[in-house]
Amino acid sequence: MKTYLVGGAVRDRLLGLEPSERDWVVVGATEQQMLDVGFRRVGHDFPVFLHPRTGEQYALARRERKSGHGHTGFSIETGVSLEDDLQRRDLTINAIAEDEDGTLIDPSGGLEDLRHGLLRHVSAAFVEDPLRVLRVARFAARFAARGFRVAPETLSLMREISAGGELSLLAPERVFAELRLALETTHPEVFIEVLRGCGALGALLPEIERLFGVPQPARHHPEIDTGVHLLLSLRMAVELGLDASERFALLLHDLGKALTDPAKWPSHVGHEQLGCTAVRELCARLRAPARWRELALLVCEHHTRCHRALEMRPATLVRMLDDIDAWRQPERFAAFLRVCEADARGRAGLQQQAYAQAERLRTAHRVGTAVTAADALARGLQGAAIGAEMHRLRCVAVAAALGEDDA
Repeated sequence: MKTYLVGGAVRDRLLGLEPSERDWVVVGATEQQMLDVGFRRVGHDFPVFLHPRTGEQYALARRERKSGHGHTGFSIETGVSLEDDLQRRDLTINAIAEDEDGTLIDPSGGLEDLRHGLLRHVSAAFVEDPLRVLRVARFAARFAARGFRVAPETLSLMREISAGGELSLLAPERVFAELRLALETTHPEVFIEVLRGCGALGALLPEIERLFGVPQPARHHPEIDTGVHLLLSLRMAVELGLDASERFALLLHDLGKALTDPAKWPSHVGHEQLGCTAVRELCARLRAPARWRELALLVCEHHTRCHRALEMRPATLVRMLDDIDAWRQPERFAAFLRVCEADARGRAGLQQQAYAQAERLRTAHRVGTAVTAADALARGLQGAAIGAEMHRLRCVAVAAALGEDDA
């Protein structure tokens, strides 16, 4: 029995990164032998075991053969060599192993591709697993800051997969999992660009694909193209430190612009409501978490109102805060403002522009939150009258804080 450290742990160490987890391949052992020495089996599709002390994953070396469709349509053969196991992996940089003495085993040239910043497939079997299209796009996003790029021949195979129709067979959970990981990278916009470049974006996220080529008024969006604006917004989201759920909301905030009447472009009146329908459908299809869906819908419906906050009178500000339930959900309100700022600053030449709208709304929220029902109750008010009085008092308080008329 011999064990080898493999995959991301080796790759990340060679790149000077701290590996998030370590995976091992075992050669020369059977499943029973693994169980006999205390390992616990956890894999359902192929033999994967947890180490009795460290809890790290150990998998028997295996070879995969295409036997069906989609990401899971494979038959598994164990009892093979380390080289056989490495040959089944997606990219050369993920097909490097390290033995107990620290010797590297690199049959596919992964070390050379690491030096040149190249994401290159191991073998022609790459096309057998459609999930690899998403994985490569995610690695491109993760390592974009280091200058990594997809090899032209690998991009060609990704186009072949996209044209073959198997992307539609991927489980929604797997698509969302890859999207979530991509949104957590330092260059999530690269994920979208790579998917679009290989023809996969239309199959996986058609609502996003449709945004490219949709014009917007140049006075508000110098970049004009809605898809380009989306990419700029994602870059800004990283600069502002938005989390993955907030970046997801930003990704979906303008879906309605592809659904407005083309005869009226670049105007997009009503795109907010049209977009909400698309957001619901996309979230249902990908089975996105409820919290992510709620924030995405909130941003989609109300982001243009947020952009107009400097024009709003105190009473209008309070009404907006009522509508987005900011009083009861202050954390979601804070996330909403962060997404709206990324949207506003994700425009060509306007990335450094201050977003005073957020501070105005934060002030209104802070002052309005201090208003309680105590005064209304002390006056004997009941039911809807309490809410009406609190609304009035908030309007007065916000107007005073802003130094404006509360009308």
